[in-house]
Amino acid sequence: MKRSKQNVDEFMERLDHPFKAEIEAIREILLGVSPCVTEQIKWNAPSFRYRDTIATFNLHAQDYVHLVFHNPFIAGIRNTILEGHYPDRRMVYFSDMGEVYAKKPALERVVMELIAQMDRLG
Repeated sequence: MKRSKQNVDEFMERLDHPFKAEIEAIREILLGVSPCVTEQIKWNAPSFRYRDTIATFNLHAQDYVHLVFHNPFIAGIRNTILEGHYPDRRMVYFSDMGEVYAKKPALERVVMELIAQMDRLG
């Protein structure tokens, strides 16, 4: 599926969320990892793909940004920003823009490792 940037941009223009700026920054980080990472709206939130779904924002929380990596390959990736021990998903939480910038290198590494595993094993 091609990146549906216009669709996601339109969604983001209408989004009323206290962490909208942080969400936009995280979008740019994820999309900047590889030109092959695309985005779309899934479950009424921006979602990211590479061959298959990588991650989706959970926009229900209003006190922080909740990013869900939901892909079976995520279970094989070890990184301190990943929380939860589910067979097919991990969470990343951001409390403010400072935390977005602090976690940027680790977030990029997680996406790069996920892409590499999908290429190698998928």
